[in-house]
Amino acid sequence: MTDMTENRGGESETAATRRSPLAKRGGGDPGSRGRTTIADGVVEKIAGLAARDVDGVHAMGSGLSRTFGAVRDRVPGGQKSGVTRGVKAEVGEVQAALDLEIVVVYGVSIADVARDVRENVITAVERMTGLEVVEVNIAVSDVKLPDEEEEEPERRIQ
Repeated sequence: MTDMTENRGGESETAATRRSPLAKRGGGDPGSRGRTTIADGVVEKIAGLAARDVDGVHAMGSGLSRTFGAVRDRVPGGQKSGVTRGVKAEVGEVQAALDLEIVVVYGVSIADVARDVRENVITAVERMTGLEVVEVNIAVSDVKLPDEEEEEPERRIQ
């Protein structure tokens, strides 16, 4: 005796099942067929937005990069968006590492702000990309004093 039983058409069940439109084709889970790559810039944007959401973070990037960034933002076709200023990401196939440069508000605990930024960035990047964040290095480049004006370059055109 065999394990195959005959169906109405005289074919064995296994042959009928193989031709069934419900049978899996291509082998394996459809979600694993192919490769997804995530650009460094995508991770930089996610991290930049997540870092800015933390209380105590005044700005991202050094004073010089913020000044150049403000000018570049006004130029049509300026390459790097303000969202990624102060963020550098290295993205592999399954892991990411980030370097952030932040300016904190005077009076806040820098250690607490850095911890909160690190946690927020890791959570956002891992949730949105599925990548494992192996490190988030934070450099505090400045402190925003209450009486300091914003570092916006003067506009030449009114």
